[in-house]
Amino acid sequence: MSALSLGLTPWIAPGLADAQTLGRQAELAEGWGYGSFWLPENHFGSGAIPEPLMLLAAVAARTERIRLCTTSFLLPLRNPLQAAEQVAVLDQLSNGRVTLGIGRGYAPAMFSAFAVPRREKRAIFEWCFENMTKAWRGEPVALTEDATPVEVRPRPVQTPHPPIWVAAFGPKALQQAGRLGAPYLASPMEPLPRLKENYARHADACVAAGQPVPPEVPVMRSAFLSDDARQISRIKADLNAQARQAAAAGSTIRRPPAAVEDWAIVGSPAAVADQVAEYRETLGMTHLIVTRLRIGKVDEPALERSVAGLMELLG
Repeated sequence: MSALSLGLTPWIAPGLADAQTLGRQAELAEGWGYGSFWLPENHFGSGAIPEPLMLLAAVAARTERIRLCTTSFLLPLRNPLQAAEQVAVLDQLSNGRVTLGIGRGYAPAMFSAFAVPRREKRAIFEWCFENMTKAWRGEPVALTEDATPVEVRPRPVQTPHPPIWVAAFGPKALQQAGRLGAPYLASPMEPLPRLKENYARHADACVAAGQPVPPEVPVMRSAFLSDDARQISRIKADLNAQARQAAAAGSTIRRPPAAVEDWAIVGSPAAVADQVAEYRETLGMTHLIVTRLRIGKVDEPALERSVAGLMELLG
């Protein structure tokens, strides 16, 4: 079995006005040996991250090797030519370190605010994907019949373009990811049995579309490592409470089962190693992306010890 590639999201939520905190986390992660640093995209809430590429440009200035990645660069909100330019500029700034996780989004309020018809989001997503990749290959692109085709400059350092992974949730999204031949990046809240079904469904969709099944099998998981049994018990209780609140609120994207072990990796070094081994055996997991705990009540030194310990244990 090949070595496991470890990535992570910031363990402290990135403040839009605090590039120093974000850059420091990326520097530490790179020093510990993490291979990738991931940011999501979300809009309008108190923790909004509306422009992950801009934040990753700040990270690029503070790091040398770690890959700069998005979990869900939302294509239905974007003009494909402008998106192609923005991604290419970041790839140039970072000397070819971008991995682009792309998504459709799911929040009705977001689509309404951006005047994007929800029923058309998958078609817009694919239209944007096709025109971005054409632009990166150096092909002239015209977005309307009466437009003059143009070539995007600069082009990415990586050829023909940075790696593209597709964040998917639900059968239609999995089929679309398979049709595009892109690796599938799952929601961090889905339990292991469902992930197994989803990766099989994605592989079937790749084969049906005549696409090779990607070798990358990435899994995102909230993770915390500690030798303190009482701390582990508190964190599991808080995560379970969070799960119940999400289910009670009728969340369609974050509806995990009751047992935290089904959707998070939290425990002693031995317990964490066993869970990761199970993911590798069951799914063929090649990439583990450690996502931050969203429960508060855990101080920064404990979070940093956990993140560093995970790399020491698994790297």
